Amino acid sequence: MRPLLRFLPRWRARRGQLHVLPAVYSPELDNRRDLLVFVPPSYARGNTCYQVIYMHDGQNLFDAATSFAGAWGVGEGIEWASRRGVEAIVVGIPNIGATRIDEYSPFVGAEGGGKGDRYLEFVTRTAKPLLDERFRTLPDREHTGIAGSSMGGLISLYAFFRYPEVFGFAAALSPSVWFADGAMLDVIARAPRLPGRLYVDIGRREDARSVEFARRLRDVLLEKGYVAGRDLQWLEDPDGVHHESAWGRRFRKALPFLLQAAP
Repeated sequence: MRPLLRFLPRWRARRGQLHVLPAVYSPELDNRRDLLVFVPPSYARGNTCYQVIYMHDGQNLFDAATSFAGAWGVGEGIEWASRRGVEAIVVGIPNIGATRIDEYSPFVGAEGGGKGDRYLEFVTRTAKPLLDERFRTLPDREHTGIAGSSMGGLISLYAFFRYPEVFGFAAALSPSVWFADGAMLDVIARAPRLPGRLYVDIGRREDARSVEFARRLRDVLLEKGYVAGRDLQWLEDPDGVHHESAWGRRFRKALPFLLQAAP
């Protein structure tokens, strides 16, 4: 993994601030990675506690210099949401490269997978307690979310249904629900309907398999009882491609839905 500390001090959001927690050890996975913590502009001006979104592929979120495929511009997205009255801390969790697919799926497929539960144990048992200790967070499930794209979208969906005591909302952008023959759809179909908010999208310019499985995911969620416009936001982006630039644009617009006041 590229040493993020070498790059990130050069980056500045317009008024928010990016912190790096270096080389956090995961006993669950026996590896280390930096955690990238973006706090909104008002964080330094008061004692407010904030909702938190945990995001995968952390090196792609803030700065193209650390990315393997382009940056989302999440810092600018949080700034945009802040001007509209919704704020959050974002925790970027970088992938380790060669183990990305293994960590982002609890299911074993032709491409890998199988370590998703251990990865989420790292997020929930190691990373989250550390963040709750060092930053002013709202630690309850109603104010804790998880988000990602592609395989990161798959593991975000799994986290929402597998760890309902931790995560109260999730965003899955272009999720790889086709992975392992659509095993995620079976997990959701068997799971109880959980309170919370789900954002799911797909780009129509992505490959046909991804579009088909995303629509099947939408249908499973609707059959489960989630209501479009209330606790489910579904978007088909007519011009959307499978790329960080598209995900960053859509994620920004999803933030008001994800960060709305908990009931």
